[in-house]
Amino acid sequence: MATVLLVRHGRTTANVEGVLAGRAAGVRLDATGRAQAAATAHRLAAVPLVAVVTSPLERCRQTARAVVERQATGPAAPELVVERGITECDYGDWQGRPLRDLAKEPLWAVVQGQPSAAVFPGGESLAAMQARSVEAVRRHDAELESRHGKGAVWAAVAHGDIIKAVVADALGMHLDLFQRIAVGPASVSVVRYGPHRPEVVATNTEAGDLSWLRDAALAGDAPVGGGAGSATTH
Repeated sequence: MATVLLVRHGRTTANVEGVLAGRAAGVRLDATGRAQAAATAHRLAAVPLVAVVTSPLERCRQTARAVVERQATGPAAPELVVERGITECDYGDWQGRPLRDLAKEPLWAVVQGQPSAAVFPGGESLAAMQARSVEAVRRHDAELESRHGKGAVWAAVAHGDIIKAVVADALGMHLDLFQRIAVGPASVSVVRYGPHRPEVVATNTEAGDLSWLRDAALAGDAPVGGGAGSATTH
């Protein structure tokens, strides 16, 4: 199927302050975050994207706009779509609180060791977060493939826990293991939903040429022995 580039938003003021921003309004990229978003947009400029799908929260919209602005203009420009299914987890009563204080809560240990059982007071569960985000990504992937073909590449701009949950699903990992996945600000992870299974091509990349994605082989049967890989040096 099509290739999805999972892009985390750049660094925010809340990240620097150690505050769980959640869905709070007005959380924007700081100067470093804007530079990170610009650098990621530059990396993605080598790949013609058919669409950029973003969380509705401002930090993701800022990052998504940076990506779109570096793409082709005119008829070839990617469409920009807002998708609530990949918005940040609803952390409920935890939203807006310092992480150092949250780390003292009994629920913190559950979030770290058994995320599938974690339900945020006044908010949603991590299991519900994963279900809606995976559904949204797979739905857009199938729809964009049907419109643009199996070689289509698109970007989903979202949040750390959202991307970790989507990657965990693609890897066939239980949600309880998703904290083993790292997703840094403005990083790019690459997933293909093939006919037999999802294929996780890359995770948490923060640098490097992505032009090889233009000509990369589509997901299909796994090459026994590892295969020859891309002909492009990267």
